[in-house]
Amino acid sequence: MAAPSTEAGSARLFWRRASRVATGLLSVVVTLLGLLAFTFALSRLSPVDPVLQIVGDHASTSTYEQARRDLGLDQPVLMQFWHYLEHLAHGDMGISRITNQPVLSDLLRTFPATVELATCAIIFGAVFGISLALLAAWKPGSLLDNLARMISLLGYSVPIFWLGLLGLLLFYAVLHWSAGPGRLDDLYVYTLEPKTGFVLIDSWLSGDPEMFRNALAHLWLPVVVLGLLAMAGITRLLRAALLEESNKEYVTLARAKGAGRGRILLRHIFPNVLGTLITVLALSYASLLEGAVLTETVFSWPGVGRYLTTALFASDTPAILGGTLLIGTCFIILNALADALTYLTDPRTR
Repeated sequence: MAAPSTEAGSARLFWRRASRVATGLLSVVVTLLGLLAFTFALSRLSPVDPVLQIVGDHASTSTYEQARRDLGLDQPVLMQFWHYLEHLAHGDMGISRITNQPVLSDLLRTFPATVELATCAIIFGAVFGISLALLAAWKPGSLLDNLARMISLLGYSVPIFWLGLLGLLLFYAVLHWSAGPGRLDDLYVYTLEPKTGFVLIDSWLSGDPEMFRNALAHLWLPVVVLGLLAMAGITRLLRAALLEESNKEYVTLARAKGAGRGRILLRHIFPNVLGTLITVLALSYASLLEGAVLTETVFSWPGVGRYLTTALFASDTPAILGGTLLIGTCFIILNALADALTYLTDPRTR
């Protein structure tokens, strides 16, 4: 008599999980549609006339109207948005009015630069942020704790563009420790064969050690500037989670048994905040992918952030929508990945 009950329970579990997956996919679609609709509406409120950017100020009225019809701007806004979604469903993000290239091609060309910068920055921020948080939680109220809190406060308070300009002034113009803006010197830009789009990997594969060192010299300063922002968030949130967990009863019991402070922190408390740490790292990485706009502008880094900045100033709607969709998709994927990892590493979520 137990077999039918077991099968019914398995069926209910399957449909519950299938319903959860379907609900998650629906929320993803609705979120992306809402993001695109909001961005599309804002682009239509821009004072910049995209038609004049194409035909010029001295074009005749007939030329202006023809260009307006060709762009579909003579149709209602809802109809324009629907046509954009139709093209998007076929993989067509439109043509950038700045580069006259497909937006998809532009994003595929610029996105690796942003991923490379954000990945190196999150590694820097995670290593130093986790270390500072552990030191702060090891002795709350100590000099190390106050130092960690001060660093996290400065990381949040100092404008990142000001920090980037100050870094260029000190380490590039004065000390000559950095190679300056860009990803490579002009000597190597036109000789490097772009196999992966990641300049560190491509320069390593080229077999030229000088080119690889030049790529590192260009990369380390924007990585440190952007990584300080990630380090501040990781330190603050992880420190708070560690201190909150240290007040639990199992920690008091471990202390009563004579366990050392470091052993309690690493063997008992830290594993219980892994879910929080995974979420913080995922959100920090997504923020770096999106928030690298100012850093890429200051360091002339040819990534998505700089591409979007140029598109915004030029009111290039296809490029703006394409970049917004890409960043929004990254946010959603990283959030879903963080939820999945938390589910696997923390039994309490199951």
